[in-house]
Amino acid sequence: MKRTVIKNHIFRFTIYSLAAALFVGCVTIADKVISDPDMNEMGVKAFDEIKAKTPIEYNAATNAYVKCVANAIIAALPREGDGSYATGVKSWEIVVFQDNTANAFALPGGKIGVHTGLLKVATTQGQLAAVLGHEVGHVLAKHGKQRVVQSQGIGMFAAYIGPLLGSTIDLDKETVDTAIGMGAQYGVMLPFSRGHESEADTIGQDLMAQAGFDPTESIKLWQNMSAAGGSGTPEFMSTHPSASTRISDLQKGLEKSLPTYQLAKSQGKNPRCN
Repeated sequence: MKRTVIKNHIFRFTIYSLAAALFVGCVTIADKVISDPDMNEMGVKAFDEIKAKTPIEYNAATNAYVKCVANAIIAALPREGDGSYATGVKSWEIVVFQDNTANAFALPGGKIGVHTGLLKVATTQGQLAAVLGHEVGHVLAKHGKQRVVQSQGIGMFAAYIGPLLGSTIDLDKETVDTAIGMGAQYGVMLPFSRGHESEADTIGQDLMAQAGFDPTESIKLWQNMSAAGGSGTPEFMSTHPSASTRISDLQKGLEKSLPTYQLAKSQGKNPRCN
């Protein structure tokens, strides 16, 4: 009995290690296969579907405000030699949706969506800039491509490793499903990993500073987020860093972003969107 238990523990460890290696391999291979134009096309199609299913906010003042902030962030994005943005698009579409959730998103293909509910939490132009900079940061860092790659990796793992576990090893099916499910839930199937979120925070804070928005507003944003919704989920079990960790990291980021902000102001970048 003891020998069987030891073998099972060793096998489980091997399977987790194999899963991790397979995920990394899929990232390396598929990253060369999924092109930026492919990702842009996927983003455009997804955005069109969202517009077809979600009510759009047409209030002129709200749209002018959101687009003012978004366009300031977009103006800070790196450009290619032909004038296109780093992700291969020449223009961005910004849409405000009638949705009470405090959310926004950016998609490959130059698409930005903002929920009206976000404006109740991001109460200043700087706080809105922090959110939009963060979301555009995901696009700049090509996190969507990595997400697609990882989701493909899960399919390969389930197809090739799952049957092996169920048919040749004397383990209960629930244990096998849990092994695959845990890999799927924590950092793979969820939209963005904690690492992606932290990287997008850094990029977003830098973008808002380059655009002329006070980067300290990114910290105030997360203080608002924490007060509005809180976070009852332990950080270890969450795909996103906790609010306290985010605030701490953003405070550290001020060492770089504040000088960037001061330089932007000296260059006349002073958005007035309110």
